[in-house]
Amino acid sequence: MGKKFRVLAMAMVMFCMVGFAGNAFASKDVRFVYVPWTCVTVKTEVATHLLNALGYNASSMLLSVPIAYQAMASDQADIFLGNWMPTMQSIAEPHFESGRVQQFSVIMDGAKYTLAVPTYAYEAGLRDFSDIAKYADKLEGKIYGIEEGNDGNEVIELMINENMFNLGDFELVPSSETAMLTQVQNFARNENWIVFLGWSPHWMNKIIDMSYLTGSDEQTFGENDGTATVYINIRTGFDQQQPNVATFLNNYLVPIEMVNDAMNMLHQDSSMAELDAGMAWLRKNPEVYRGWMDGVTTADGRPALPVIEALMVQ
Repeated sequence: MGKKFRVLAMAMVMFCMVGFAGNAFASKDVRFVYVPWTCVTVKTEVATHLLNALGYNASSMLLSVPIAYQAMASDQADIFLGNWMPTMQSIAEPHFESGRVQQFSVIMDGAKYTLAVPTYAYEAGLRDFSDIAKYADKLEGKIYGIEEGNDGNEVIELMINENMFNLGDFELVPSSETAMLTQVQNFARNENWIVFLGWSPHWMNKIIDMSYLTGSDEQTFGENDGTATVYINIRTGFDQQQPNVATFLNNYLVPIEMVNDAMNMLHQDSSMAELDAGMAWLRKNPEVYRGWMDGVTTADGRPALPVIEALMVQ
């Protein structure tokens, strides 16, 4: 073997070793993206905390819905736990079709996501999407949504722009989740009328006497009056690169009552963090996290459940 060839061969071996070491290190990185909804935050914070306990380098980044999908599609993020379907279809479907993002598994079933009103308005006749325009004066021609770029806002904008349900003269009022619900509560104190974006699980269902409107269709919040399934989405290829984390994600079915109760804790105690609320619920319901650990190991191959059991008593 010539000297130049030996040097080249050694350089190639060193490059492969460095590349393998880099991949091995990167294999512990798990990058979540989430959006500023309390339910998604709770699920993301809990998942990140559990994976870190198992020896991974799990992190999370707060983004809007469209940017979260762009991050996964461009290999800047790995996992999103808040794919509400069917309302997110217009945002998510192009990324599924491109092959860059994958709808991986269900994280929550039987959720709700559609327009809602205070119950006094519902009982007075505002019960269906087709009723909204009848009460334009009482509603001041406004429908209240959450943050800019949110899929629910996009549905409302579509309804207005296409004059669906005669809503062409209405205005979408975007806001944050917290600000919108504060506005709803302020309106409710004086029994003023308001149409807003509502969903379950959420503490709003416990503290606001509210009713969901009927009349949604496949172009809006789905044919089943806004009943939603929430999916885990991943960057395509992540499950092959991280099969152990993929097993955890497959197991990570979050009960609606967990999120409802966690949100209620957060509402009652503004100093409590989302992670603390989620972990407090799990300590009272150990059968849930034990199911999540079925077939899962630590990052270095040890059984996961003993590690998580030790974490729960800390």
